[in-house]
Amino acid sequence: DNGSGISKENLICLFEPYFTTKQNGMGLGLASTLNILQSHNATVEVNSEPDKGTAFILVFSKSK
Repeated sequence: DNGSGISKENLICLFEPYFTTKQNGMGLGLASTLNILQSHNATVEVNSEPDKGTAFILVFSKSK
């Protein structure tokens, strides 16, 4: 993306339930996303640079 990026401090907590940086956020979106990905044997990698942006890379295993 071309947003503001995510700080290293926040990257550590990104997928923790109830972690949010938004005033009215609940902090469940990315925690739920990770749970769904894991149930499908998928992984997620996050690359972020403050003031540059963030990329989420989703990797799904090929079906047998």
